[in-house]
Amino acid sequence: MSALIMMRSTRLTCCLFLSIAMIGCGESNPDPLDFGDPGPVAHPDGKGSFRFGVATAATQIEDMNPNVDWYAWTQPEPDGVGKGTFIGDASMGFSKAIEDVDMVTDTNLDTYRFSVEWARVEPQRDNIDESALTHYGELIDTLVSRGVTPVITVHHFSSPIWVDDPRQPRSCPDGPTDTNLCGWAHPTGADLIIAELADHARLLAERYGDRVDDWMTVNEPVNYLLASYGLGMFPPGHSLFLADFPRFMTVMRNYIKAHVAIYDAIKAADTVDADGDGIAANVGFTLNVNEWVPARENILSDNPEDIAAVERVRYAYHYVFVESILQGKFDNNLDQNFTEDHPDWTGKLDWLGVQYYSRIGVSAERGILPGIDAMVCFGDYDLGSCVPALEDSHFVPSMNYEWAEEGVYNVLTDFATRWPDLPMTVSESGLATKVGKRRAEHVVRSLEQIHRAISDGADVRGYYHWSLMDNFEWAEGFEPRFGLYTVDFDTYERTPTEGADVLREIAGSREIRGLTRAIYGGTGVMTPEDHEE
Repeated sequence: MSALIMMRSTRLTCCLFLSIAMIGCGESNPDPLDFGDPGPVAHPDGKGSFRFGVATAATQIEDMNPNVDWYAWTQPEPDGVGKGTFIGDASMGFSKAIEDVDMVTDTNLDTYRFSVEWARVEPQRDNIDESALTHYGELIDTLVSRGVTPVITVHHFSSPIWVDDPRQPRSCPDGPTDTNLCGWAHPTGADLIIAELADHARLLAERYGDRVDDWMTVNEPVNYLLASYGLGMFPPGHSLFLADFPRFMTVMRNYIKAHVAIYDAIKAADTVDADGDGIAANVGFTLNVNEWVPARENILSDNPEDIAAVERVRYAYHYVFVESILQGKFDNNLDQNFTEDHPDWTGKLDWLGVQYYSRIGVSAERGILPGIDAMVCFGDYDLGSCVPALEDSHFVPSMNYEWAEEGVYNVLTDFATRWPDLPMTVSESGLATKVGKRRAEHVVRSLEQIHRAISDGADVRGYYHWSLMDNFEWAEGFEPRFGLYTVDFDTYERTPTEGADVLREIAGSREIRGLTRAIYGGTGVMTPEDHEE
């Protein structure tokens, strides 16, 4: 998903350390959490260290790219489709890529997750732009020279226009051509796309594998597929989920095949152990997660039908994609039976990126979602059937959803129980806000909950904040502000927020000091969105 949140303080005698990273102390704060006895928190496998990082996506920050599908999708008619806010030059993140590394190092972060834009490297099918590869190589060199670990995402919500041109008829009556492969739903086009994407991944691994060990194949597959091929909100604009559910599940199957093809390509091409840990290529993908809760809740009990609906949604949203790869099987109708055998998929997942942003209600009152028989709702408390309200302070107006601190703990511990041998990293975590203290609260409270999960046995290897800077937030345009560094979209000047200051302190000392926790931590009321800085 896109993008959401992030003061320096004096050191107190008693402090909370963050895991290989973190040691807990007895300093209390509003609504304190139980972190157990003071002492170091050992990494579950006894190796490595907890990473503090930040994340971006190429399309959301980069300028000068008319060959990506989002450019055509948002460009005004008659040249484009005219959907939403025109992306234009986004945050000038391509031109400013090297200087933007200063923001990463100035915040004491040791990891930078970013994507290499497929549409920039291969603007036309089988036509490689060497200058683009050189540019990304220079970014990687700069990161490595300054002690920052690069993590590359191969496919992050965007494709070259020639993959599935959003300006062309959805039916693609003439079949795949070099200028339009007809997309993930096409019976022959999808296989061509998988092969092309695997070639792209292989090229990246060949060029950058001597400096890069950590790879993500795809980003938030369920969100991406629902938005682009399920509900028509992202390019290319297909609406298959309600209209043709079996065809939508074909799209999901094809995208799993793409993950496997990218995984295999990277493993074959990246044979250099860049960081000396004995692993040449560590390959995973990121999963979008939510805190799913029964929508019809009262002080006595939750509605039992909604509780059952929550489990169905959680299965489809959290489990299916991961289980398909771990088991080498596919559930083609979401009936919780993996009946299709795909042995070539089995176990092709080294680590999982967990990306948590929101708490969302689920109701069985109107079972409008195929294969799930439920309704998800969020935002408008007045509707009665939506998620029970937290304090109003937790509502995120520019994204129309709630954030809840404990959601990330609940997801991490659930996954640790379900997949105990699968390492995890919180590869995105953020809050859309224009209030610096609110962003800082999100940073501290998220890290508290991650530490709590580690203390309870979850194998969590790091925290990457979303996002480094304000950016283009897909269908929501430029209104949501997720950046540790705010961007003036007239001058493109970057300015650190209070969230950046707090994360700088934590990442630099690898601890949450007592006063910082007292000011920003806990689970209580947050600084309101309309607070004046």
